[in-house]
Amino acid sequence: MEKTKAKVIIIGSGIAGLAASIDLALNGFQVEVFEKNESFGGRGRMFSHEGFKFDMGPSWYWMPDIFEDFFKKHNSSTKEYFELKRLSPSYRIFFKDEILDAPSELESTFSVFEQKERNSSHWLKKFLADAKYKYEVGMKEFVRKPSLHIFEYVDIRLLKQALRLDLTNSIQSVIHRNIKNEKLRTWLKFPVLFLGAKPEHTPALYSLMNYADFELGTWYPKGGMFQLFHAMYQLAVKNGVKFNFNSPIRNINVERKKAVSITVDSRQVKGDYIISAADYQHTENVLLEKENRQYSEAYWEKRSMAPSSVIFYLGVNKKLEGLLHHNLFFDADFDQHSSEIYDTKTWPKEPLFYVSVPSKTDTTVAPEGSENVFVLIPIAPGIQDSEEKREELFKLIKKRIEKQCNTTLDEHIVFKKSYAMDNFIEDYNSFKGNAYGLSNVLSQTAFLKPRIRSKKVSNLFFAGQLTHPGPGLPPSLISGEIASSLIQKDYSK
Repeated sequence: MEKTKAKVIIIGSGIAGLAASIDLALNGFQVEVFEKNESFGGRGRMFSHEGFKFDMGPSWYWMPDIFEDFFKKHNSSTKEYFELKRLSPSYRIFFKDEILDAPSELESTFSVFEQKERNSSHWLKKFLADAKYKYEVGMKEFVRKPSLHIFEYVDIRLLKQALRLDLTNSIQSVIHRNIKNEKLRTWLKFPVLFLGAKPEHTPALYSLMNYADFELGTWYPKGGMFQLFHAMYQLAVKNGVKFNFNSPIRNINVERKKAVSITVDSRQVKGDYIISAADYQHTENVLLEKENRQYSEAYWEKRSMAPSSVIFYLGVNKKLEGLLHHNLFFDADFDQHSSEIYDTKTWPKEPLFYVSVPSKTDTTVAPEGSENVFVLIPIAPGIQDSEEKREELFKLIKKRIEKQCNTTLDEHIVFKKSYAMDNFIEDYNSFKGNAYGLSNVLSQTAFLKPRIRSKKVSNLFFAGQLTHPGPGLPPSLISGEIASSLIQKDYSK
């Protein structure tokens, strides 16, 4: 009989924790997950109210190959758990004087570009060919390196590839140099917003997001984004992972530079390895004693954080005309809102925002004749949160939604709930109430991010949006896989 492998304790059951738990369990490790909230999923949880089913966080299903590859690697398929549909159009953009629907067909996209700027489609074809290369090298190879040291990248083949990845130019400089139409510029820069940094500070490497958008497409799992998390939870349980909910961790107990146990409630649980898929800053500054921390409070204060968000979950008892499944309200000043997030760090006066109406695609997420509406406004992390500020913001964006839908909303909103920084802190111990993690600026890329493996505690690992590769569902999932692979490598020594 094969000897049972070591026990791994995982803190947190978001997508990174789930990915690590599945990978370790399928490789013979005992895995026990501790989650502070009452259910799995982290930011990908859902809640229901009188026939409405709301995804609490992520709402874009991009890079479907990353998820399918993960399930395939673990002897499964997304098709076993949920049905995927490609959206067409992919999304709608509201400008001040025009509405633009993003086609799901590439040739139609080229046509839209050409209509707005002569010869722009020729450049776009070259741009996307380059973006495809970056995606294939970046997402399939570079991001899967542990990034514990720069020497991981000192390889002639990789160095040659790195030159084509365009790490030194900004995505904005590349776009502005070749495209003059402001609406096309905004359209091309939109995917970078997922990365939590200004386009002028985001490496051109991330044009790979444009490839994900225009070529891989925007998808939706029937039943909502929660279906992805539920599928991963089922796969974990199927392979023997044990879950503990309502179990906040008080301490990671360290002896002679090795984590020996965690304290949960009033008991200690021993493990051979620990992965924290919880907030990195909280893990270091609260769960570890000072001598076991890698990064000081000053270090964290100097980090460039991705935005937080104000989210509104709305149940509306009528169908809303004028909206698609995904809607981007870019009918305000992009630069002003960006400055309010990253420079002045103030509540926005006239923000850009995003509206998801999954009931346009999926009748199971709202009662008949009703709409499930999710509104997200990016805001600066760390600013003062209040119900009054949230309500002021809601009134601003409500007027703009009403204008596009040619209706009034107040008498039709039968459910309304807000979620913002204080909630991110309460539910996820989120540093400064951030929603997405660290900004993907060059100074916080790869080995310049907080490490996946602790330098101070030999058997402590990290996963999630505050470590490598970074924010977003696919990168967070990959971080869980990397943490798992490092443990397997260490165990096999």
